[in-house]
Amino acid sequence: MREEQPGGAPEPAAADRAGQGVVAAFGQSLKTLRVRAKMEREELGRRLGYSASTIASFEQGRRIPPPEAIERSDEVLDASGLLKVWKEQLEKAQYPAFFQGMAQLEKQAIELLSYDTLVVNGLLQTEEYMRALVANHCPPVDAETIEQRVTARLARQAIFERRPAPLLSFVMCESVLRRKIGGREVLRGQLEGLLLAGQRRNVEIQVMPLDSEDNAGLEGPFTFVTRNDGKRFVYVEAQGTSNLETDHKQAVLAAARYGIIRSQAFTPRESLQFIEKLLGEL
Repeated sequence: MREEQPGGAPEPAAADRAGQGVVAAFGQSLKTLRVRAKMEREELGRRLGYSASTIASFEQGRRIPPPEAIERSDEVLDASGLLKVWKEQLEKAQYPAFFQGMAQLEKQAIELLSYDTLVVNGLLQTEEYMRALVANHCPPVDAETIEQRVTARLARQAIFERRPAPLLSFVMCESVLRRKIGGREVLRGQLEGLLLAGQRRNVEIQVMPLDSEDNAGLEGPFTFVTRNDGKRFVYVEAQGTSNLETDHKQAVLAAARYGIIRSQAFTPRESLQFIEKLLGEL
């Protein structure tokens, strides 16, 4: 069974339009409150730590401000919470519509298992690697969209600081670690980041070697999530679309498949040693 998004969210096209409307409405509210306070964009920017052009981007709905900027704006403009109420909706709007459901699931996950064959999982990406990926988007996206997507992806990595800590397992194909997205130095930083992430007690990173004769993951990448209420989901993404399975049978099969993939990959210890070896070859 396919679920559109957890919580009955709308389909992607409608979600994109709704998200754009939310961003535009917030921007108008910000401008109205700034004008009411008789404050120029330069002054508001100085107090928030942004340029006047960035404030203009916020007001014109071209860029989504981070949560701390929303809270600070509310305080500086004496908005009495009128800006803070937008935080949750803006947080959702910062993600592409096809990923909004998964972004919410990550926050509720007690277990997340991911098999990746093309790029490093977003939860493990360094900022430089993220920028290189988004810059490679086809068709190209503008600079403000790049900033928005990088900011949103970095925010997802708060999952590593959550308490109690969720169980996180990542298996990636060896080719992911050899693909020089952004160049040699970007890849070097990404491999170093994986080594650091792999030292966390609740994180396991494994590599599926290219010369392995057995690979139960040839059908492609997927993510298996157990939510804090025990419900299980299987998320698959490709070409700007996604499928979120809630069917119990499919979830059981995905969990079993992931277990087999893990058994066929290098162990976590062997995987970190392999990543160190690749790092030494750069």
